[in-house]
Amino acid sequence: MTMRTRLLASAAFALASLPGLASAEDKVITYLSCGDTMQPAHLEFIKTWEAANAGYKIQPEVVGWDQCQDKATTLAAAGTPYGVAYVGSRTLKQFAQNDLIVPITYTEDEKKAYFPFVIGTVTFNDQQWGIPVAFSTKSLYWNKDLFAAAGLDPEKAPATWEEEIAAAKTIKEKTGTAGFGVVAKTFDNTMHQFLHWVYSNDGTVIDGQNNITFDSPQNLEALTALRDITAYAEEGPTSYEQNEVRAIFLDGKLGMIQASVGAKNLLKDAKFKWGVAPLPLGPHAKGPGTLLITDSLAVFKGTGVEDKAIDFAKFLTSTENQPIYEAQEGLTPLRPGPAVDKLVADDPNWKPFIDGISYGGPEPLFTDYKGLQNTMIEMVQAVVTGKAEPADALKKAATDLEQYK
Repeated sequence: MTMRTRLLASAAFALASLPGLASAEDKVITYLSCGDTMQPAHLEFIKTWEAANAGYKIQPEVVGWDQCQDKATTLAAAGTPYGVAYVGSRTLKQFAQNDLIVPITYTEDEKKAYFPFVIGTVTFNDQQWGIPVAFSTKSLYWNKDLFAAAGLDPEKAPATWEEEIAAAKTIKEKTGTAGFGVVAKTFDNTMHQFLHWVYSNDGTVIDGQNNITFDSPQNLEALTALRDITAYAEEGPTSYEQNEVRAIFLDGKLGMIQASVGAKNLLKDAKFKWGVAPLPLGPHAKGPGTLLITDSLAVFKGTGVEDKAIDFAKFLTSTENQPIYEAQEGLTPLRPGPAVDKLVADDPNWKPFIDGISYGGPEPLFTDYKGLQNTMIEMVQAVVTGKAEPADALKKAATDLEQYK
């Protein structure tokens, strides 16, 4: 069975709600947006773009997050694609290798306008395949009240893994409260959370020549540190995904978590003192790092309006429009500039989310993303439950990843 056939079979239900796709003569560009409602900023940008592009009409459709990706995939594989679709950048390699999307050409100046490594999240084999539209980084949140109760300096966040594990241990032993939130549920963010450890120790998963680089000293240190801190985490970490761990922290019953800027917004009315700091560094770290997760706008083949679809997608994410959308959605900015400088000046808690970009790493691009994800989850769960030693689990995962690259 070909990959194209598997894509069709995996989400056939989406065909039932196929939008009225237009022919090239109609000059309609269908646009799939993920979520509950169309983002207000994007609605305004659509109107502006249409006014400047007579004869072209954007036909938006909003689909919930749980079905959005499958629908884009199914319709593309069926030969009835959207013109532009909001997708997780991790899927771009799969789309490209199945000849479902068109490459994106950026000038060097366009590329340089982004923060380091952002374009790398949508690039493989030296070709860009998507236009970044949303960006997420993580930082360390700590409960200052629990630090104080455990006899730790509440104003000093752990800077290294050694300090982080020691702080988690002290909190657990002195207060009886879990010191760190470990994410290990069968859910995609289990992989994401582990990759924060990888990228805060200069680790990698796959290189630019498509070689698996996962079984490395850096990643063994990362998996070992995760194993070690699990002893001071919440009970049964395989039952928790990141939002569930975050909820425990928001309730004041967890010492530390790795979380996005969204947690900062939810903590405005917290009944305890808290802080945000860069993710603690592993022994091989060259500087503050984090997993760089982007969502992208992919332009699909076969619509007859590919060039205009690219123009539309670039307009949505332009240097003028993107900051408006980011501020509305509370996202990490994709590009540096005066707006970011003001953001940090107005709220210093933004700084760790920006600083971590410098040594961050992309969500790995694999042909079979689900295979990558499941392999990572299996590895993490085996280690945090004590079913496998870190070295053995890492070696097995590296071998298993070969079939999915």
